[in-house]
Amino acid sequence: MKIKNILPIILFLVSFSFYAQSGKTDEKREKIKAYKVSFLTTELELTSTEAEKFWPIYNVYDDKQFELRHQKMKTYMRKLDDDNINSMSDKDAVTLLSQMESTDKELYLLRDKYMTNLKKVLSAKKILKLKKSEDDFNRKLLQQYRDKAGKD
Repeated sequence: MKIKNILPIILFLVSFSFYAQSGKTDEKREKIKAYKVSFLTTELELTSTEAEKFWPIYNVYDDKQFELRHQKMKTYMRKLDDDNINSMSDKDAVTLLSQMESTDKELYLLRDKYMTNLKKVLSAKKILKLKKSEDDFNRKLLQQYRDKAGKD
């Protein structure tokens, strides 16, 4: 499996562990979001006109995908515990799998709409730069998490 396919899963697990560790999830999420905004702003070198149009699109997408991933997937993860899977009926397993597939489709459609909207605001080159910058940010965040975990 390629690292690009694994990275969202790792980020989900990292985010999930932040959630599990304390009640300060929203505060941590806001700090990460602020850091991400700063990082992307620097990396993308957006003009003021581009930034004015880009950030509302990006924020709506980011919030919706976060909600889908974290609210729905959190529910799925609870059900995917080994004990739950072993005691789950085939009917329940089919239902859960269907719900997970539905969430994947929602994420895909959200991403598709996001890309369509981005193309109206940014050049293809800047969209590629955005993708690379997000990947770089995620790697940095994961590295910071690893470094912090290694110190504990």
